Amino acid sequence: MAAVGDSRRPGSRRGLLFWLKAARAPFFTGSFAPVLVGVALAFYESGALNWLRAVLVLLALVLLHAGANLANDYFDHLSGGDEINVSRAPPFTGGSRFIQDGLARPGEILAASVISLGLGGTAGLYLVWVAGLPILILGIVGAITGFCYSAPPLKLGYRGLGELFIFLDFGVLPVLGAHYAQTEMFSAGAAVAGAVVGLLMTNVLWINQFQDADADAAVGKRNWVVRLGRRRAASLHAAAFVLTYLTVVAGVAARLLPAWALLGLLSAPLAAQASRVSAQRYDHMSTLRPANAMTVATHLLTSVLIAAGLCIAGWV
Repeated sequence: MAAVGDSRRPGSRRGLLFWLKAARAPFFTGSFAPVLVGVALAFYESGALNWLRAVLVLLALVLLHAGANLANDYFDHLSGGDEINVSRAPPFTGGSRFIQDGLARPGEILAASVISLGLGGTAGLYLVWVAGLPILILGIVGAITGFCYSAPPLKLGYRGLGELFIFLDFGVLPVLGAHYAQTEMFSAGAAVAGAVVGLLMTNVLWINQFQDADADAAVGKRNWVVRLGRRRAASLHAAAFVLTYLTVVAGVAARLLPAWALLGLLSAPLAAQASRVSAQRYDHMSTLRPANAMTVATHLLTSVLIAAGLCIAGWV
């Protein structure tokens, strides 16, 4: 009990680092990647780059991401799912554990979520002012669906809709938004690039649900790993990687993306290794962790490679 009491005293443990850990900051790569790709695509198409808008898009998305993570921890605590999760694989699954470990009260986590979402919206106001209402619409959709991933009444993650909205909120919508903030127009190329990033981020969620599946099933969180079972879900983990690379190739073939975007295919060996581990260890939670790590790494590496290819294409 002493540790709990100490954690609630004001001081350095309640500073920025504390709340970054609570919000699971290492996974903010899920926000960095779509912004990077969207801005790089805008640079390829227009030959220009507005750094202020790029930074504000990233700041807004990171704050919305933090708010969604904190909300997910709060509502998973209410459901009891995090408390009974004995197969979690930190830091990839099972939430931040700040509530369960007594580091923060549930109400504090909820308040931090609301504040983060509010700050994200505030950061986006300038973008709405300079770039127009489409930014506002994209932001509102992302904020509501991110918060309601676990929150009632929608509880998207409990209804088998979580994967779809991760695809949209961490792929299609932010790539479109980052691109639009630069160019003030939408493009089919941005939609394709967003689909690539979204598939990769959905696959991160997908493999991270393996360790959580038993606890999720016990509290009625009927995501698709729970619905399908781990064996069949492992096959779809590999299929999502294949679909990702096919989408890149299709985008280049359709001339919606430049040939340099094929640099993204260089991450395929890492994706293949992640798929191999998930296929072999899908039911062995203690040894599955490398698949979680390699899937996260594939998401980031592929996004960086595609963004690099887009920038090269914009320069040459």
